[in-house]
Amino acid sequence: MVVARVATTARNRALGLMRAINHTNKTCPCHGDASHHHAHEHSRHATNILRNTRSYATPVDHSSQKEYAFEMAASSIRFGPGATKEVGMDFANMKAQRVLVLTDKTVAQLTPMKQAIEGLEREGVKFDIFDEVMVEPKDYSVKKAIDYGREYGADAILAVGGGSVMDTAKLVNLYTSYPEADFLDFVNAPLGKGLPITKSLKPLICIPTTAGTGSETTGTAIFDLTTVKAKTGVAHRYLKPTLGICDPLNTKSMPSSVHASSGLDVLCHSLESWTAIPFNERIPRPTNPILRPAYQGSNPISDVFSFEALKMTVKYLPRVVRDPEDEEAQSNMLLAATLAGVGFGNAGVHLCHGMSYPLSGMNKGYRHPGYQVDYPLIPHGVSVAVTAPAVFRFTGPTNPQRHLAAAEVFGVDVSNAKAESAGEILGDALAKFLVDLGDQPRGIKALGYEKGDIAGLVEGTLPQQRVLVLAPNLRGEKERQRELLTGLFEQALEY
Repeated sequence: MVVARVATTARNRALGLMRAINHTNKTCPCHGDASHHHAHEHSRHATNILRNTRSYATPVDHSSQKEYAFEMAASSIRFGPGATKEVGMDFANMKAQRVLVLTDKTVAQLTPMKQAIEGLEREGVKFDIFDEVMVEPKDYSVKKAIDYGREYGADAILAVGGGSVMDTAKLVNLYTSYPEADFLDFVNAPLGKGLPITKSLKPLICIPTTAGTGSETTGTAIFDLTTVKAKTGVAHRYLKPTLGICDPLNTKSMPSSVHASSGLDVLCHSLESWTAIPFNERIPRPTNPILRPAYQGSNPISDVFSFEALKMTVKYLPRVVRDPEDEEAQSNMLLAATLAGVGFGNAGVHLCHGMSYPLSGMNKGYRHPGYQVDYPLIPHGVSVAVTAPAVFRFTGPTNPQRHLAAAEVFGVDVSNAKAESAGEILGDALAKFLVDLGDQPRGIKALGYEKGDIAGLVEGTLPQQRVLVLAPNLRGEKERQRELLTGLFEQALEY
């Protein structure tokens, strides 16, 4: 405080002297010219004071400064049944010469892919197809797609599929735009170098065929880093698609189990971004706007998208799981996924996602029903939801009002609820919702994990600092975080 007062006094004196210089009417006795000599002396005096003022100032320690601003970034979105057929015109309007189309083996045979290809052919746009994207992609599958993209030399990219396809397409776009980059250069620290993306990438259009990830709106791409048996990724605003074409007709082919697991991702996106620490509590404040992370903490704009997505998911997900032919529910779940994407794409997620990454990466052989794959698979939505009751019991005390507001969306009467019970109330409501949804693993034990696996799961979660920093109630040294995460995994064994 003393230093601040001295610096302020010095600045005020300097400003006073400068005003005196500019407004003096006296004649210098040494010269016939008004104010010449004294102006020179006053100016020199003021310069010295300003120089001394700088010497009083304490160097800024950005590492301890809280954020003071947030940014909103999202892809352009086109929403409507039949919008897929317009994609050829979009690339023609962009003057694209060579489009690389990414998809997976299953979607490659479905109507959305056929419509997209017909649209490209109708407009005379040249394209090539890579259909070897892996569901829940791993680093080696992503690298294979990147190598294909570098060899083809596309000037625009199209992704047709679920979050795995869209995330892979983002990474292909990134690393074909930075052909000399090492694969870990842009991967989130501490697992990668976390370098910022400093230039715009190629045009990327995403056509989601699932209603879950919201990846068509975000600058985030996730994959399994096999060396550490955990998910990680790249997150930056420049990674977000140019356009997301959300066509409700494209989710008609989803089986009930896929509707459920992808919808659970929407549920956790909305709940986690709604309860993340406020943006102005995040530390450190970036030293340059380009360093401001995509995941910034809850903020007044993301709150609107996240909470609306939560309400829509609670209303429509049970309907679409019970009846995959319910077109109204299908359409609204796709819209909810997109809204949640805008919300969490700017606010971020926290513990459910951070804990899910090792759950998926360390899978001991669980294969979720309803997915046409020949390898062990824990769908992302399942891996995030399975810890949700334990997570929100834990975070409840940090912001009881928000947790109670969320519980009310699930139909709980909170009119007489006590603030200290907010976490338990929301956790119980979530558990009931998941059970009523049917055929969901009731805790990580159902995925094949035992208490003896928890230490490894904790070590796989700790590197996920990009999301853990947004978790309320998890602040402190790494040893403290390790203790809290151990307790959370123990509580998540079964519900």
